[in-house]
Amino acid sequence: MGEEVVEETVVNIDEIQDRKTVNEKDNGIINGNDLRENGQGNEEPHKNHFHRMDSLDQEAGRINGMPFPSSSKVLSIATVLKLAFQSIGVVYGDIGTSPLYVFASTFSGRIPQNTAIVGALSLIIYTLTLFPLIKYVFIVLFANDNGDGGTFAMYSLICRHSNVNAIQKKQMEEMELSAYKLKLPNIHVKRAGKIRTALERSSWAKTGLLSLALLGTCMVIGDGILTPCISVLSAVEGVKKIDAGLSKDTIAMISIVILVLLFTIQRFGTDKVGYTFAPAILVWYMFIAIVGISNLICHDSTVLKAFNPIYIISYFKHDPKEAWISLGGVVLCMTGTEAMFADLGHFSVRSIQIAFTGLVYPCLICAYVGQAAYLSIHPQDVSEAFYKSTPDMVYWPMFVVAVLASIIASQAMISATFSIVKQSMSLGCFPRVRVVHTSNKHEGQVYIPEINFLLMLACVFVTASFKDTTSIGNAYGIAVVAVMLVTSSLLILIMLMIWQTSILLIALFLIIFCSFELLYFSSVLYKFTTGGYLPLTFAAILFFVMYVWHYVQTKRHAFEMEQKISTEYLNNLSSSLGISRVKGVGLLYTELTQGIPAIFPHFLTNLPAIHSVLVFVSVKYMPVSKVPLEERFLLRRVGRKEYKMYRCIARYGYRDRRVGNEEFEGLLMENLKNFIREESLNGEEMENEIEFLERSRAAGVVYLLGHSEVRASEESNVFKKVVVNYVYDFLRRNFRQGFVDLQIPNKNLLQVGMNYYI
Repeated sequence: MGEEVVEETVVNIDEIQDRKTVNEKDNGIINGNDLRENGQGNEEPHKNHFHRMDSLDQEAGRINGMPFPSSSKVLSIATVLKLAFQSIGVVYGDIGTSPLYVFASTFSGRIPQNTAIVGALSLIIYTLTLFPLIKYVFIVLFANDNGDGGTFAMYSLICRHSNVNAIQKKQMEEMELSAYKLKLPNIHVKRAGKIRTALERSSWAKTGLLSLALLGTCMVIGDGILTPCISVLSAVEGVKKIDAGLSKDTIAMISIVILVLLFTIQRFGTDKVGYTFAPAILVWYMFIAIVGISNLICHDSTVLKAFNPIYIISYFKHDPKEAWISLGGVVLCMTGTEAMFADLGHFSVRSIQIAFTGLVYPCLICAYVGQAAYLSIHPQDVSEAFYKSTPDMVYWPMFVVAVLASIIASQAMISATFSIVKQSMSLGCFPRVRVVHTSNKHEGQVYIPEINFLLMLACVFVTASFKDTTSIGNAYGIAVVAVMLVTSSLLILIMLMIWQTSILLIALFLIIFCSFELLYFSSVLYKFTTGGYLPLTFAAILFFVMYVWHYVQTKRHAFEMEQKISTEYLNNLSSSLGISRVKGVGLLYTELTQGIPAIFPHFLTNLPAIHSVLVFVSVKYMPVSKVPLEERFLLRRVGRKEYKMYRCIARYGYRDRRVGNEEFEGLLMENLKNFIREESLNGEEMENEIEFLERSRAAGVVYLLGHSEVRASEESNVFKKVVVNYVYDFLRRNFRQGFVDLQIPNKNLLQVGMNYYI
């Protein structure tokens, strides 16, 4: 059957307020002790306690062999060390390439004195110590959501400990997920209870939390745009060794060629990213550490006094304004720090800690100390500190490794951007895009063609426009510090409400970390007009798109809830539903997990025939990283038994992988058979129903979808009409359609149109 769109009907949300009195008991999910509707619309308890064997368990080992994030399995030392080695290539490429441009950005446009170099080095040392080492490695990493990191993971963690989820309300069946189980103690103490109650009662707090999570996500995506630009451009500047007269335009063009090649190969995926990149980044860290130690010995070892923080005070006393402005360059030494947390789902807390404390941190300190030692003798070379401080005998090997490291650093942030967009889309905060899973071994590795193309255009535009690392560095700093501020804000809420941390320790965290982050943020904002506006512009556009999509989707879901039909509608029909039943299985997709969607009677009005077996399918993306396979499907019967109508709720986490339509059909049918076996008390009746189900499937499976268009009501103000009728409509028409996102083949698709007014 080809794709069809049946005539549309117009429904106004103001006209259906009386439909709120639907049968709210339509929530008896087969999961342990459950309820089933009888023919009179009442609920009958099952006599047996069923344990449903989910057929997706058979698929678990084939898709990936990794344990679920909620697993408490203790990793062996060998496994942790293996993950630590892999994390070097995936996580630490970005922060590892920061020595290419930190001193150049710190002393932009001026030649520093020796005291300023020592003061800046002291700032770099303690910035690396306070933020990446202490804050992230030893504090933030533990604020993970069942092993997953990032701003959305923190938001999810908060949502699971309080009803502040602005994305969708948690149903009772959703709370039964093992990933929702709360393992942290003392959640009901007085202080946490008050905070939780205050948040739950305030719609502003819910919106504010979601906005904060979206802002952090937008800034990380902005980071994904700027990282390739500054990393590749900084590395390519080393080609000046051949011809010092090379113009900025030439270097920018070489960088653009590398960037285009980098984005072109994204479609091949990053299946072996850890093993492929880790050796190259390991060589890079060894290079910068050895060269740093060599510079320290050969030039000025007195810069080691920078380990005394008193030189930071002296630096600010000498020229407070210049020292404050230079913070915008110093902050670049911790670029990529957020990647340690965002990529946590690929590794483990212990492996990330071992890699950073055992290799990354000491090598970076050696690199910066060595550059400072060289600059104390040759301060005029500050604009090209990295390559000028590299000895001639290792210059070209260092150049090759630097270019390779910059590409790897870019790859890591591009992959992180893909993962973040996928998470946002799964939680209903981003328009639908095509997500391609590039690995059967590494569960989180995805490729999104549309986002890849947009990232490439943005990177080419930024590189061609700015042409130098200083201006891009000004923009980069704002993205880095903004993400850190968002993380700190969410972490404080987690400390108060979930960890039950002492108020004194929280105050200490605010004084030490938040105050310095705000100081850094004030410095990077000073450079707003010289490039700092770029990430804020990107973030503002992304935030607007994401918030508009989320707002309309939320209103649309509320409209669906208002319109849902009571099961009394079925009970008023005859056993044949008053229509013709044709052989086959109909899968009617709906966002509702309760009640009958309004699109169903609309189908019957336009098409007075329905398939012999009808399944209401609801695909729910949960604000958890993964839904265990044994908890994927929830099934129940709808209406009388002779109707052969069922409800299926398929639940996915934001990192779960969707299967194709044929595989999904097979798994659904197997689960339906198991469901029928478990709930049936009559063996012969059970076999007849299963046989009927198999015959119906053999006749064909048809997907039924409502083709809805959302419009602003006549009473809406001008701004709302523009947002809903034009902005949202543009996004809906130009991004991936729903049936494509659900992997439904056109030949088996039937659509009925409806207009919704909000």
